[in-house]
Amino acid sequence: MAPKTKEKPKPSYSSPPQPPVALEDVFTSLNRHVQRSEYEQAIKVADQVLAIAPGDEDALRCKVVALIKADNIDRALSTIQVSEELSIDLSFYKAYCLYRQNNLDEALESLKNQERNSTVMQLECQILYRLGRMDACMDIYQKLQKFKIESLEINIVAGLISAGRASEVQGTMDILRVKATSSFELAYNTACSLIEEGKYTDAEQHLLSARRIGQETLMEDNWADDEIEIELAPIAVQLAYVRQLLGHHQEAIGAYTDIINRNLADDSSLAVAINNVILLKGPKEVSDCLRKLDRLIEKGNGAQSFQLARGLDLKLSPKQRKAIYSNRVLLLLHANRMDQARELVTALPDMFPDSAMPRLLQSAVLVRENKAGRAEEVLDQLAKKFPEKSKVALLARAQVAAAAGHYQIAAESLARIPDIQHMPATVSTLVSLKERAGDIDDAAAVLDSAIGWWSNSMTEDKRLNIIMHEGASFKLKHGRVEEAARMFEELVKSHGSVEALVGLVTTAAHVDVEKAEAYEKQLKPLPGLKGVDVESLEKRYGAKHVEGGGHLGNVEVHRESKGKAKAKKRKRKPRYPTGFDPANPGPPPDPERWLPKRERSSYRPKRKDKRAAQVRGSQGAVVREKHEANSASANTNISNSKSNQATATSKGVSQNASSEQPKPSSKSSKKKSRK
Repeated sequence: MAPKTKEKPKPSYSSPPQPPVALEDVFTSLNRHVQRSEYEQAIKVADQVLAIAPGDEDALRCKVVALIKADNIDRALSTIQVSEELSIDLSFYKAYCLYRQNNLDEALESLKNQERNSTVMQLECQILYRLGRMDACMDIYQKLQKFKIESLEINIVAGLISAGRASEVQGTMDILRVKATSSFELAYNTACSLIEEGKYTDAEQHLLSARRIGQETLMEDNWADDEIEIELAPIAVQLAYVRQLLGHHQEAIGAYTDIINRNLADDSSLAVAINNVILLKGPKEVSDCLRKLDRLIEKGNGAQSFQLARGLDLKLSPKQRKAIYSNRVLLLLHANRMDQARELVTALPDMFPDSAMPRLLQSAVLVRENKAGRAEEVLDQLAKKFPEKSKVALLARAQVAAAAGHYQIAAESLARIPDIQHMPATVSTLVSLKERAGDIDDAAAVLDSAIGWWSNSMTEDKRLNIIMHEGASFKLKHGRVEEAARMFEELVKSHGSVEALVGLVTTAAHVDVEKAEAYEKQLKPLPGLKGVDVESLEKRYGAKHVEGGGHLGNVEVHRESKGKAKAKKRKRKPRYPTGFDPANPGPPPDPERWLPKRERSSYRPKRKDKRAAQVRGSQGAVVREKHEANSASANTNISNSKSNQATATSKGVSQNASSEQPKPSSKSSKKKSRK
């Protein structure tokens, strides 16, 4: 085997090494992309800088800002976490990214060690606003006024409205020396404050001004028509809401439907429009309403089931989100989709841990499933967990228990609400519940407690009068005549009530006739009534006394009057056909004129020809003919049975086909049956 020859090395044609790129040129390119808002290119150039100079703070900061501007929040947050190892402080950007991800508590924690400049304070205000901590938010806004930040008044007005301080909006605007018409955003927020105060007509005028100012401003900035409509969609939705509050429901439904169908609105405005149109339509169009809500729901697996879409979850306030979820549960109950409703109410407590709404909806689902006892337990736990919201829970528990016939539980629930204990409606309900439960003593104790409370109160004498009168009537009803008489007498002495005087006379007549007669003299005579003849009344309207006959006299009078009433009735003359003479009616009509001929008495069937049975010919021929006749009749029977089967089969096909072609098949089947 010959030895292998060595291959000659090939000459290399590689390009000469390029000179390193100057860091100043890369930063110049990075600055140019940032100025042009080319954030994707800026991110790439920032990576080039970091490749040349790892850990460069300016390049890292530019990259984080470019990622945030490009809405790549997750990557920005991961970049910030890497920078923590380099001892570079990017806490402000981290707080902003956490705010965008709706991790509000972590975002607030990240701002703690930051310098209290205007930028940090504005971000803190936004975080507190989304957390619903409006008092703390407004405190920071008050401090921000000294920085003279542009358009700060818009956020201040929005914060006051969310904090429930809409009445302070006009005064704050006067202090800031701004008018509602200075911008369409401020006009919109001012209209929202007027809605909170119940001034719907003024709010409508401000919303119309906001729409006009917005259209003029955005057209001057060369916005497209679709972009203008999307930007002003919140104003359109709020206008529809004001008309809904003013009672123009059909007009509001039309406006909401137009916004939904055109789909030229931001996500939050679209969600509000869908929720409000569902509220107006109610349970009449359940399927359509659920389909509309499905546009807002992000359906996933596990814990993400029944979540609103990510953008909506961040943009809507907790109040708006609760309203949407509540309406969805109620629609599912109306549609009898119990499995979906049960699954949704199970997920709601984690979404709104500080709200009573999820437990109330859970109890509604349990009541629909005929589990009133379990619903009462859920509401009892809710009242204990949220003492400040226990009133709603206990009222719901009382209603559920009363509907289920658990009267003691219903009464016990009402008794746990101290601020309504002595109101007439509550007292009446408690007495009725305890009376149905058979606890008359407790019912009387409730009345006595209410009477004592109102007696010591310096106001509302009318309520004391009402409760005392009802208490006396209740005790009289249950045989406590002396107590009832004492209460009626107290009412007469303290208030001089005529009704109480009548009640006292009626009650005292059972125990003390002399007192009843004494108070009876205080009753004023009826006008126009001089006296009453008792005997004449008894003779005219009362029962006649018949010895040994009880009240039969009264029955006889009734029969006699009934007979007289019958005698007074006048008989009407009969009406005859035209041309008919009752004096000469003619022969009577045939009573069998509508019967078939076969069923009439005059019907006679045709006789058979007897001559056809005569036999001619020889004797053998007779036997042969009989045999042939028998065989022929047998063949005829077989053929008839086959024809009958064919007829039955043809009838079945025609009936099946009659659903598609009813007229031809029905006629053919009738002809065969007649044959």
